Amino acid sequence: MIKVTFYDTKPWFQVFFEKHPSRSEIDWHFVDTRLNADTAVLAKGSEAVCLFVNDQGNAQTFETFRELGVKLIVLRSAGFNNIDLEAARRLQLRVVRVPAYSPNAVAEHTLALFLTLNRKIHRAYNRVREFNFQLNGLVGHNVAGKTVAVIGAGKIGRIVAQIFKGFEAEVLAYDPYPDQAWADANGIKFVDFNEALTTADIISLHVPLTPESRHLLNKYTLPRIKKGAFIINTSRGELIETAALLEAIRQGQLGGVALDVYEEEEGVFFEDLSERGLADDDLARLLTFPNVLITSHQAFLTHEALTQIVHITTENLIRWSKGQEFLQGTELA
Repeated sequence: MIKVTFYDTKPWFQVFFEKHPSRSEIDWHFVDTRLNADTAVLAKGSEAVCLFVNDQGNAQTFETFRELGVKLIVLRSAGFNNIDLEAARRLQLRVVRVPAYSPNAVAEHTLALFLTLNRKIHRAYNRVREFNFQLNGLVGHNVAGKTVAVIGAGKIGRIVAQIFKGFEAEVLAYDPYPDQAWADANGIKFVDFNEALTTADIISLHVPLTPESRHLLNKYTLPRIKKGAFIINTSRGELIETAALLEAIRQGQLGGVALDVYEEEEGVFFEDLSERGLADDDLARLLTFPNVLITSHQAFLTHEALTQIVHITTENLIRWSKGQEFLQGTELA
């Protein structure tokens, strides 16, 4: 039986692992703390560790893992911008991930955020609960006929594009590696990044976080966006420079901003700060704007997605313990 330490494990995630049919083949060791230089020692006695999006998978923590005898790092996420793959290879640590657990979950949440913000459903919900049935301030826009720019035409971006097409919107896409055959088949037009910013009424981000994409929307690119446009980000928080976003909102440049991720979300998202308060002034400021809607990195959170994450993670652990190959397309290092 293989022993695995699971970092940053929340009850809603743990229960899915505990219900998995192969649970008896793995000695689960769940901890609710995130991985950092101080908590790496919690993996003592484990052959593998399982990390989530805000765990610090850097050279320092990996060196501790190596000293403790850890040999395998399993990511229960698709993104790996928090993982130092070069350090993992140098220390001979294997790394696997869950490459595509449910693109539909993230795509559907993207639309849910936009529709809620655009039609002001969150404000209407709170208003009627106070027996206020006035409609003042609740005017939204039709999606039909609007121009949507999908930034990043991978699996999630393509689903988002097709959903917006179902609303009879004109859909543009930007991707450094455009698939023209897909675009032609779905009535979608590839454009350059600048055209996407300047012409779209709705901009939806679906790109991985890389050194090149960090602060993709910044103090130089945000002013180019069409006045009154909406921005949706269900990808990675660091795609948007928060200070520049706040300035664009203050100046009335944007019609609305819907975020499921945030640049400094570590230590905030997935936590209950209702009694401690929020120390992040920028996030607190964002939450005061009536045209900003924020959820705490929950776009992936469906039964189907969690089931798939648990299946792929568990299958790779069992395969590794038996000396078998990992599932195709999951190995990073």
